[in-house]
Amino acid sequence: MKTLRPVLIVLAVLIIVAGGGYYAWLQNQDDLPDYIASGNGRIEAEEIHVATKYAGRVSEVLVDEGDRVEAGDVLAKMDTSELDAQLAQAMAEEARAKEAVPESKAEIVQRESELRLAKQQLERAQKLIKNNNIAREQVDQREADRDIALARLEAAKARQTSAERAVEAAGAEVARIQVQIDDSVLTAPRAGRVQYRLAEPGEVLAAGGKVVTLLDLTDVYMTVFLPTSQAGLAYVGNEARIVLDAAPDFVIPATVSFVADNAQFTPREVETRTEREKLMFRVKIRISSDLLEAHIEKVKTGLPGEAYIMLASNSGWPDRLHVHLPEGAGTVDTGDHEQTGTATTNGTTGK
Repeated sequence: MKTLRPVLIVLAVLIIVAGGGYYAWLQNQDDLPDYIASGNGRIEAEEIHVATKYAGRVSEVLVDEGDRVEAGDVLAKMDTSELDAQLAQAMAEEARAKEAVPESKAEIVQRESELRLAKQQLERAQKLIKNNNIAREQVDQREADRDIALARLEAAKARQTSAERAVEAAGAEVARIQVQIDDSVLTAPRAGRVQYRLAEPGEVLAAGGKVVTLLDLTDVYMTVFLPTSQAGLAYVGNEARIVLDAAPDFVIPATVSFVADNAQFTPREVETRTEREKLMFRVKIRISSDLLEAHIEKVKTGLPGEAYIMLASNSGWPDRLHVHLPEGAGTVDTGDHEQTGTATTNGTTGK
């Protein structure tokens, strides 16, 4: 019995703590009207994986975790030594192809001159044959010379066309290699914060290898799960509120931006009413990008909190869910009217 006593004491304490937490949760839920749903979640931001397009060795990584970057900032560079050599060779091939074009044009001029001479000689021969001043064989020879000159001219024109196409092909190869070199400089597709530095200089990555992960701090949201009865009344555009555990005094305005069209926890084939009540649907609550930009340096992901969603239109928020932002938060459009600082909603100061 003595050995069981400490265990029983610990169990009793755990039961009291759990009971107290459950009672507090019930008290909190009782404050909500039927037209407001709530759910727990964490602040998340849209992740952007910056990866290399081609296989290669990482030459430089120019950012560290936590750095703020703007769209177009250079994040990393891949080694382009081999590509630089290929580019030099391609440029040399292009220059050689360009040199062949004037040569082909000069040959055309020569062949045109030969054709004119052949035609003149044939005309003289045809005049002389009328008076039997020359043999028929000479006229035939002049006709053959004309046909040969004409064929040589056509061949020269074909070579000129081929030379011009060779220039185009060489130029396209130069452009292709240059694009690969340009793609070896990895830039930020949009403004954000560096979350992870996934590669270091000297590492060899396959095509698509991730180098840096960015967080778009103007695209921040919380994901919650609602039962069928509430998810059916949650629509994209509905008003919402977010209260973070780290800052329970502030109520952040948000908007429903996504409602899943299929359940997450129970198979859709379940038909009984009891089982249908267990269905949970994912709902995404997004914070205004204007508000986020006003506090971009303070935005943090991973913070837990609770989201509240207005399920019915034209209904007021309880006093404790009136928008309440830090001083100097600027102006925020909550859908009804603008809120600033310690904001007001429906004419009541947020608590």
